[in-house]
Amino acid sequence: MKLGYVCTNYNNSAFTRTAVETLLRNVGHEIEVMVVDNNSDAANVELLKGLQADFPNIELQLNQDNLGYFPGLNVGIRALRQRRPDIEWMVIGNNDLEFASDFIERLDRNTERLKAYPVVSPDVVTLDGEHQNPHVIASISKLRELFYDAYYSNYHLGMAMLKLAMMFRSVSDRTDEQQWETAQSIYQGHGSVYIMGPAFFREFGELWAPTFMMSEEYFLSKQLSDAGYQVWYDPCLQVVHHYHGALATLPSRRRWEMARDAHREYRKYVRVLG
Repeated sequence: MKLGYVCTNYNNSAFTRTAVETLLRNVGHEIEVMVVDNNSDAANVELLKGLQADFPNIELQLNQDNLGYFPGLNVGIRALRQRRPDIEWMVIGNNDLEFASDFIERLDRNTERLKAYPVVSPDVVTLDGEHQNPHVIASISKLRELFYDAYYSNYHLGMAMLKLAMMFRSVSDRTDEQQWETAQSIYQGHGSVYIMGPAFFREFGELWAPTFMMSEEYFLSKQLSDAGYQVWYDPCLQVVHHYHGALATLPSRRRWEMARDAHREYRKYVRVLG
């Protein structure tokens, strides 16, 4: 099978090496990798160049500025499609991923069934065994939307709300992920990784990217729904995500501000009241 992998990298090139090495252990397939570096420091760029020296099927896009997540992925998608227009399937997303040695074989066995969907969202499992998909199956409740508005209204209020949510996870957590064993159409897939099929490139070409980062799950779902499609979640494909919930720290103020800005863009399309 011919498969592309596009990921963004920002000052964490060791993760990129793990993702690339595990993907390339899928022997018997044509794999092209496009790493988009968002203006990392010199040491991390050198690590990427070392990775490229080790594997001939890796290309680097070294951005002079940090373009963000979806905008950065679009740079990589365009470059990979120009380099290999014959590749119809791509894995796009984070660099902090690990792939099983039969990941591509599983995808190859299911392409006839999956090619009807522009975007396939896989089973995403954290290092401590938590499933992050399906992210949102149907919708987000108005009450939860109001909590989001409060969270993004003030940094200190948001941090207090986050601490409370972590203390009472049985109340605050969504339960959609409990359906991780069921393949189904969903509203939003987890933003860490997507599989884009030929229907995506035929219909869209690239991602709608109105923000620097954050809220990507919604913007992709809207891009699809405006054209009459939905994300398809399928547990036949599984990816390990280097996100450990037990060790998660409070976001920095800058990270919160980026999420707030994305939330403001999101609110232009999803209104809670009125």
